Amino acid sequence: MEDQKILRLKKIANDVRLSIIEEVYNAKSGHPGGALSAADIITCLYFDEMNIDPKNPLLPTRDRFVLSKGHSCPALYAAMALRGYFDVSELKKFRHLGSITSGHPDMKILKGIDMSAGSLGQGFSCACGIALAAKIDKLDYRTYVMIGDGESQEGQIWEATMFAAHYKLDNLCLIIDNNGLQIDGKVKDVMNTMPYASKFKSFGWNTISIDGNNIEQILSAFKQAKEAKGKPTVIIAKTIKGKGVSYMENVASWHGKAPNDEQYQIAINDLNAIAKKLDEVIEYV
Repeated sequence: MEDQKILRLKKIANDVRLSIIEEVYNAKSGHPGGALSAADIITCLYFDEMNIDPKNPLLPTRDRFVLSKGHSCPALYAAMALRGYFDVSELKKFRHLGSITSGHPDMKILKGIDMSAGSLGQGFSCACGIALAAKIDKLDYRTYVMIGDGESQEGQIWEATMFAAHYKLDNLCLIIDNNGLQIDGKVKDVMNTMPYASKFKSFGWNTISIDGNNIEQILSAFKQAKEAKGKPTVIIAKTIKGKGVSYMENVASWHGKAPNDEQYQIAINDLNAIAKKLDEVIEYV
């Protein structure tokens, strides 16, 4: 049964990636690289880890997710649509005027978005406030927040890190999408923010390092985060930017541009090939 669960999540994550390509291609703009790297983590959150109800997206006791690196929202929208928050047809309107799937998550126009995001660094601070509110209100929901490694260059990230440790927010789980690339190139060349584990430990955090494109490791990390008491947890997830698309993987220039017609077809073919292999394994199991 566990193997079937892992395979199911891998299949959904690949469907999320297919949707990401469709969204950005139809919009002729967007940020595919970081959305593709984050797809496995977001899939695990929405289809296994979080206590949520798409039919009741504002349930007070629900778990919260804040995508602080809001430009990677194609992955979030795909997961939400596939989970049943809204009709998948809305994905075709990504970044179109009047669409609920805007260029960055907007809680005012899409129920199920727990915090609007855009300016890097702010989403993490908001997530800290959401987690503190749960403590004050004596509610047991958990708050998950994802930042990018390039985003960790923002000073606000480290203020929030200090805040969360001071208030012992053990209901907060930070995920760093550590794909090593940002719009201007390698994170270590633009402004090196490594090593994450020792830095967060020095602030008093529980730290977990994983392969962020490995479903088993992601699920294990979330389990460990729940078990940590008295301190917040950071999951340092080493990922591949552009994961799943041959010509996008580990290429910084795919941070923020859409594929042309030929590139779109290659991407779809790459991901359909992965889907076919997964289907064969699922059928065997």
